[in-house]
Amino acid sequence: MPDVAKAVTACGEAAAAAAASLAAAPGETVNDALRRMATGLTERTAPVLAANAADIARGEKAGLGQGLLDRLRLDERRIADMARQIGLLAQAPFPSAERPVRDLPGGLRLAERRVPVGVVGANYEARPNVTVDVASQLLKSRNAGVLRTGGAALGSAQALFDEVISPAVAAAGLDAGALQLVRSPDRGAARELVRRPGLIPLVILRGSGETTRSLAAEAARQGVRTLAHADGGGVLYVDAAADRDLAAQLITASLDRLGVCNRLNLLLLHEASWAELLPLALAAAEAAGVSPSLPPHPHPLGHEWALDTGHEATVTVAPAAGPVPAAQLANGETSGLAAGIVTGDAAAARAFLDAYRGTGAFWNATTRLLDGFKLRGVPETGINVDHVPGPRGPVTFEDLCLRQYVVTPA
Repeated sequence: MPDVAKAVTACGEAAAAAAASLAAAPGETVNDALRRMATGLTERTAPVLAANAADIARGEKAGLGQGLLDRLRLDERRIADMARQIGLLAQAPFPSAERPVRDLPGGLRLAERRVPVGVVGANYEARPNVTVDVASQLLKSRNAGVLRTGGAALGSAQALFDEVISPAVAAAGLDAGALQLVRSPDRGAARELVRRPGLIPLVILRGSGETTRSLAAEAARQGVRTLAHADGGGVLYVDAAADRDLAAQLITASLDRLGVCNRLNLLLLHEASWAELLPLALAAAEAAGVSPSLPPHPHPLGHEWALDTGHEATVTVAPAAGPVPAAQLANGETSGLAAGIVTGDAAAARAFLDAYRGTGAFWNATTRLLDGFKLRGVPETGINVDHVPGPRGPVTFEDLCLRQYVVTPA
């Protein structure tokens, strides 16, 4: 794919050329660019929505499922939310660039310094809002970036870059070349993005299933580091001591959007209370327009319905012997994204929280909260579910840095 390879390389080289100036940019200049992005979203809504409508029409013609179309769709409310979040990001304080660690023998002092990565890549599916989320997070972290989205959302992404992102960066006095969009629908561009360790050493992979796992494996072979999120699906365990009204509310609230990774995917009911809890669970799911998959299941317990085109409006319902067995099912059968317990028993809640090993654990709350903005007050670049040191769960601008030890005379 020589043309795609050249396109990705050209984007990487342009971003690299602007990376040093962005790394040295004053905080107020960066925040000014973010504020201009927020304003641009509200002032240039019409051309962005027009481009998105064309993407939706093409997606419907191509037979995209309702879950994917929901991710793809923009409207005035979603754009207003995007603008509001970027405005709040502009107000967020920058982490300290350096912190003292300790004094060393010989009159020396050790400090830890935060250093931008340089150029960060991002590959994501048909979610136009992610274009703005990632671009804003990279700016705030003072990293240049190369963004690549799936062909279904490319028109929306191009409109957001041309109408909002690039003009805002340039008007703030920054090099607009710091943020690049790969303008090709060719899926080979995603693979090219993870093949340039010297140019794009870190790539954020936001996607679903085998495609993302394959890209992460290719990146590892090429020496490119990734923050990857291939599989999702929230788990909710309703304990015998659960408040029944609260349980019903959380089940329904966790199914408000079916195409997102943190939706309720696996509903576990205390087996001793199965006969009592099941009618409640079925009624709550029905209120959200969702059908249950009941035992015996012809699929794995952690089957992710958001990725099952035509069956997104489904939730798996299964028994669990108690809080710890429920947490163990979530650990072993799902991606480890998020799981919650509904109970009025503090000891049961603590047992569940202590046993669960995923990135987000919740007590009497919905897993839909596992989101960078909802949890941390700023947009996210993605969610990292790897079992390795470093940023895990929702990744924000504060995580997009390298640690550098600095020794100086005290």
